[in-house]
Amino acid sequence: MTDINYETDIVAWANEQAWLVRNKKFELLDIEHIAEEIEDVGKSEQRELASRMAVLIAHLLKWQFQHCHKHLFYKLKNYHYLLSTTEKLKIPVKIFQ
Repeated sequence: MTDINYETDIVAWANEQAWLVRNKKFELLDIEHIAEEIEDVGKSEQRELASRMAVLIAHLLKWQFQHCHKHLFYKLKNYHYLLSTTEKLKIPVKIFQ
């Protein structure tokens, strides 16, 4: 194996790296790119949380300045549920508690 280039086919590369790990061929692993991918996963999670928080804040602002609150309240409870179930980030969310 190890004929697959990270730069040209990342999906095939990832599958190959998984195969190498499962078959304990550690000396053939592309350590530098694996480290980059692990770091990127964390950044992706942070971007997702920031995006959800921005939407939540936008809804809170709308709720503050709009007259029909009932529909938005249910939406906010759903966002609270989504944020509180983001266990990977280990960030406590204390909205509506």
